[in-house]
Amino acid sequence: MSYFYAWRLSRWKRFFYITLFALIAAILIWSESNNSFSVFSSSDEPSAFVKGNSNENNIALTFNISWGEEKVHDILKQLKSNKVQATFFVSGEWAERHPEILEKIKKDNHEIGMLGYRYKSYLDQEIAKVRKDILYAKEIFKKLGYDKITLMRAPSGHINKEIIKLIEGLDLKVVHWRVDADDWENPGTQKIVDTIMEETSNGDVILLHASDSVKQTAEALSEILPGLKEKGFNFVPVSELYNQAHAESKLAE
Repeated sequence: MSYFYAWRLSRWKRFFYITLFALIAAILIWSESNNSFSVFSSSDEPSAFVKGNSNENNIALTFNISWGEEKVHDILKQLKSNKVQATFFVSGEWAERHPEILEKIKKDNHEIGMLGYRYKSYLDQEIAKVRKDILYAKEIFKKLGYDKITLMRAPSGHINKEIIKLIEGLDLKVVHWRVDADDWENPGTQKIVDTIMEETSNGDVILLHASDSVKQTAEALSEILPGLKEKGFNFVPVSELYNQAHAESKLAE
């Protein structure tokens, strides 16, 4: 009789582990299908832009701003002294509070894109609320005199196919990135420099931040900007990289 119970226990343990592994695999497949996206859109599959033409040495440097008014000035100084044009993605809420800084960004000949209105993950909101947030952001930027914005990045980069389709339906191009130094975590100036210098390749969209959370980004730029130029890269706005990129389409990794 003891052998019977041992066999039955072993059978249930195997069933438990098989079921557990199957559940984990299903979750991973579901997660990947809801959060993966490709560079260019097609009629069948919404997508986000992360990389331009890998045959060209053009790259796009981008900055996200959602709060603060101090660190952005040091970053603008570095861009100006190195004669680099970048693309700034700013939230509508931040733009509303700091229109004078936004104007300075524009006067320095940098490109401006949207981060929605309130910097809150779109994956945590119902799609109707996401739509409302984007439309309100467009209204705010229009009131501030920026009615020709065509680029958008979702807060924290949190997107899925449904969100991309919504944004595209509002006549905006969805921009993600391929190189991310996690500078908002302040991992160390040299770490930021090394990540970008080692990972950047032709056509890449690079993500950095200009909110007040960043303590090391401006200093890192003093090495990154001349360093990338020495490697032969040419800085262009995201819109220019996008327009040049139709010759090549890749999947975002």
